[in-house]
Amino acid sequence: MKIKAIQIRKGMVLEYNKALCRVTEATHVTPGKGQAVMQVKMKRLSDGTNVENRFRPDESVEKATLITKEFQYLYDDGDNLHFMDLESYEQIHLTREMLGDNLYYLLPETIVQIQIHQGVPIGVELPASVELKVVETEPNIKGATASSSYKPATMETGLVTQIPPFVEVGEVVRIDTRDGKYLDRVK
Repeated sequence: MKIKAIQIRKGMVLEYNKALCRVTEATHVTPGKGQAVMQVKMKRLSDGTNVENRFRPDESVEKATLITKEFQYLYDDGDNLHFMDLESYEQIHLTREMLGDNLYYLLPETIVQIQIHQGVPIGVELPASVELKVVETEPNIKGATASSSYKPATMETGLVTQIPPFVEVGEVVRIDTRDGKYLDRVK
Protein backbone atom coordinates (compact mmCIF):
# COMPACT_ATOMS: atom_id res chain seq x y z
CA MET A 1 0.00 0.00 0.00
CA LYS A 2 1.49 3.34 -1.04
CA ILE A 3 1.52 6.21 1.43
CA LYS A 4 3.04 9.68 1.37
CA ALA A 5 6.33 10.04 3.27
CA ILE A 6 4.75 12.70 5.52
CA GLN A 7 2.49 9.89 6.91
CA ILE A 8 5.42 7.74 8.14
CA ARG A 9 5.24 7.10 11.90
CA LYS A 10 7.38 5.25 14.43
CA GLY A 11 6.56 1.53 14.52
CA MET A 12 5.34 1.27 10.90
CA VAL A 13 6.78 -1.45 8.68
CA LEU A 14 7.86 -0.28 5.23
CA GLU A 15 9.04 -2.18 2.16
CA TYR A 16 12.28 -0.33 1.38
CA ASN A 17 14.91 -1.56 -1.12
CA LYS A 18 13.14 -4.95 -1.40
CA ALA A 19 13.35 -5.56 2.37
CA LEU A 20 10.99 -5.07 5.30
CA CYS A 21 12.11 -2.28 7.65
CA ARG A 22 10.52 -1.14 10.93
CA VAL A 23 10.57 2.64 11.48
CA THR A 24 12.39 3.46 14.73
CA GLU A 25 12.30 7.24 14.32
CA ALA A 26 10.54 9.62 11.93
CA THR A 27 11.15 13.36 12.03
CA HIS A 28 9.72 16.07 9.80
CA VAL A 29 12.61 18.49 9.22
CA THR A 30 11.92 21.99 7.91
CA PRO A 31 15.19 23.85 7.39
CA GLY A 32 15.24 27.64 7.21
CA LYS A 33 16.22 27.40 3.56
CA GLY A 34 15.29 24.71 1.12
CA GLN A 35 12.69 21.99 0.99
CA ALA A 36 11.29 20.11 3.99
CA VAL A 37 12.17 16.43 4.34
CA MET A 38 11.12 13.39 6.37
CA GLN A 39 14.20 12.01 8.08
CA VAL A 40 13.52 8.33 8.79
CA LYS A 41 15.56 5.82 10.79
CA MET A 42 14.63 2.18 10.22
CA LYS A 43 15.80 -1.29 11.23
CA ARG A 44 15.87 -4.00 8.55
CA LEU A 45 13.89 -6.94 9.96
CA SER A 46 15.86 -9.65 8.14
CA ASP A 47 19.25 -8.87 9.70
CA GLY A 48 18.76 -5.99 12.17
CA THR A 49 20.81 -3.49 10.16
CA ASN A 50 20.00 0.16 10.82
CA VAL A 51 19.01 2.14 7.73
CA GLU A 52 18.59 5.89 7.49
CA ASN A 53 17.01 7.84 4.64
CA ARG A 54 15.44 11.18 3.79
CA PHE A 55 12.24 11.39 1.81
CA ARG A 56 10.50 14.38 0.29
CA PRO A 57 7.15 14.79 2.14
CA ASP A 58 5.14 14.17 -1.06
CA GLU A 59 7.23 11.14 -2.13
CA SER A 60 5.42 7.78 -2.13
CA VAL A 61 6.70 4.90 -0.01
CA GLU A 62 5.44 1.32 0.23
CA LYS A 63 3.84 0.42 3.56
CA ALA A 64 3.93 -3.36 4.20
CA THR A 65 0.58 -5.12 4.37
CA LEU A 66 0.43 -6.83 7.75
CA ILE A 67 -2.09 -9.13 9.35
CA THR A 68 -2.36 -8.80 13.13
CA LYS A 69 -3.54 -11.84 15.09
CA GLU A 70 -4.05 -12.39 18.78
CA PHE A 71 -1.72 -14.94 20.40
CA GLN A 72 -1.10 -16.12 23.96
CA TYR A 73 2.47 -16.45 25.21
CA LEU A 74 3.03 -20.00 26.47
CA TYR A 75 6.65 -20.62 27.44
CA ASP A 76 10.35 -20.05 26.76
CA ASP A 77 12.48 -23.10 25.87
CA GLY A 78 15.79 -21.21 26.01
CA ASP A 79 16.20 -20.43 22.30
CA ASN A 80 12.62 -19.73 21.27
CA LEU A 81 9.45 -18.34 22.80
CA HIS A 82 6.26 -20.25 22.01
CA PHE A 83 2.89 -18.63 21.31
CA MET A 84 -0.59 -20.05 20.62
CA ASP A 85 -3.09 -18.61 18.14
CA LEU A 86 -6.27 -17.96 20.14
CA GLU A 87 -8.52 -18.82 17.18
CA SER A 88 -6.95 -21.97 15.69
CA TYR A 89 -4.87 -23.09 18.73
CA GLU A 90 -1.92 -23.46 16.34
CA GLN A 91 1.46 -22.85 17.99
CA ILE A 92 4.34 -20.80 16.59
CA HIS A 93 7.71 -19.85 17.98
CA LEU A 94 9.71 -16.64 17.75
CA THR A 95 13.42 -16.20 18.42
CA ARG A 96 14.80 -14.11 21.27
CA GLU A 97 16.43 -11.78 18.71
CA MET A 98 13.09 -11.15 17.01
CA LEU A 99 11.52 -10.07 20.32
CA GLY A 100 14.45 -7.97 21.57
CA ASP A 101 13.61 -6.01 24.73
CA ASN A 102 9.96 -7.13 24.54
CA LEU A 103 11.14 -10.28 26.36
CA TYR A 104 11.19 -8.33 29.61
CA TYR A 105 7.42 -7.75 29.49
CA LEU A 106 6.29 -11.32 28.78
CA LEU A 107 4.85 -13.59 31.44
CA PRO A 108 3.14 -16.90 30.61
CA GLU A 109 -0.48 -16.40 29.47
CA THR A 110 0.14 -12.79 28.35
CA ILE A 111 -2.03 -11.92 25.34
CA VAL A 112 -0.09 -10.19 22.53
CA GLN A 113 -0.73 -9.12 18.95
CA ILE A 114 1.67 -10.74 16.45
CA GLN A 115 2.19 -9.05 13.10
CA ILE A 116 2.35 -11.44 10.15
CA HIS A 117 3.61 -10.59 6.65
CA GLN A 118 2.96 -13.18 3.92
CA GLY A 119 2.57 -15.96 6.50
CA VAL A 120 5.76 -15.11 8.42
CA PRO A 121 5.63 -13.52 11.91
CA ILE A 122 7.69 -10.31 11.93
CA GLY A 123 6.87 -8.56 15.20
CA VAL A 124 4.99 -8.46 18.47
CA GLU A 125 2.74 -5.72 19.85
CA LEU A 126 2.54 -5.83 23.63
CA PRO A 127 -0.33 -4.61 25.79
CA ALA A 128 0.10 -0.96 26.88
CA SER A 129 1.12 -2.02 30.39
CA VAL A 130 2.00 -5.20 32.28
CA GLU A 131 1.97 -6.14 35.95
CA LEU A 132 5.31 -7.47 37.23
CA LYS A 133 6.52 -8.55 40.66
CA VAL A 134 9.54 -6.82 42.22
CA VAL A 135 12.17 -9.48 43.06
CA GLU A 136 15.10 -7.26 44.04
CA THR A 137 15.48 -3.65 45.21
CA GLU A 138 17.05 -1.59 47.96
CA PRO A 139 15.19 -1.53 51.30
CA ASN A 140 12.76 1.29 52.08
CA ILE A 141 14.30 4.32 53.79
CA LYS A 142 12.29 5.79 56.69
CA GLY A 143 10.84 9.17 55.82
CA ALA A 144 11.17 8.67 52.06
CA THR A 145 8.31 10.19 50.12
CA ALA A 146 7.00 9.58 46.63
CA SER A 147 8.67 12.82 45.52
CA SER A 148 12.08 11.46 46.55
CA SER A 149 14.42 10.07 43.96
CA TYR A 150 13.57 6.70 42.50
CA LYS A 151 15.59 3.53 43.13
CA PRO A 152 16.50 0.68 40.75
CA ALA A 153 14.50 -2.55 40.95
CA THR A 154 14.67 -5.90 39.18
CA MET A 155 11.36 -7.43 38.09
CA GLU A 156 10.52 -11.15 37.85
CA THR A 157 11.29 -11.13 34.10
CA GLY A 158 14.74 -9.55 34.55
CA LEU A 159 13.63 -6.02 33.62
CA VAL A 160 15.49 -3.35 35.59
CA THR A 161 13.54 -0.11 36.06
CA GLN A 162 13.27 2.82 38.47
CA ILE A 163 10.57 2.63 41.15
CA PRO A 164 9.55 4.92 44.06
CA PRO A 165 11.31 4.28 47.38
CA PHE A 166 8.13 3.04 49.14
CA VAL A 167 7.80 -0.03 46.84
CA GLU A 168 9.34 -3.16 48.35
CA VAL A 169 10.35 -6.67 47.26
CA GLY A 170 7.34 -8.92 46.63
CA GLU A 171 4.99 -6.11 45.58
CA VAL A 172 3.41 -6.05 42.12
CA VAL A 173 3.79 -2.90 40.02
CA ARG A 174 2.39 -1.79 36.66
CA ILE A 175 5.01 -1.01 33.99
CA ASP A 176 4.50 0.89 30.71
CA THR A 177 5.68 -1.42 27.88
CA ARG A 178 6.52 1.49 25.55
CA ASP A 179 9.28 2.98 27.72
CA GLY A 180 9.71 0.55 30.64
CA LYS A 181 8.74 3.12 33.26
CA TYR A 182 6.88 2.56 36.52
CA LEU A 183 3.20 3.59 36.38
CA ASP A 184 1.74 2.56 39.73
CA ARG A 185 1.58 -0.08 42.43
CA VAL A 186 -1.06 -2.79 41.97
CA LYS A 187 -3.34 -3.22 45.00
